[in-house]
Amino acid sequence: MERCVFCMIADGEVESKKIWEDEELVVFHDLNPQAPFHVLIVPKKHISSLDDVEDEDVYLLGKLLTTAKKISERYHLKEGYRIVVNTGSAAGQVIAHLHFHLLAGRHMSWPPG
Repeated sequence: MERCVFCMIADGEVESKKIWEDEELVVFHDLNPQAPFHVLIVPKKHISSLDDVEDEDVYLLGKLLTTAKKISERYHLKEGYRIVVNTGSAAGQVIAHLHFHLLAGRHMSWPPG
């Protein structure tokens, strides 16, 4: 099994500012925030990117999104938030471990990027 920095954060080997953790996910503040509220929602299971998701991961993908909703409620992100999933280096994926960015606290322009 691959070991990356997100695997080490999930296992508690690398320190992070965690705001949520359960058996399958960990949520922590991004080290390079792009909004006043910017966290990463990361599955503990190592999946390199969205391209590597299998049929068996459907529940986990749903849980990533429902956790985003729960985080938005807990942190009162009433004005809205954005979920970003970068897949591949050309899209800006730096860590080869599937993760969702949850950004809020500022107006988001369109198109992104």
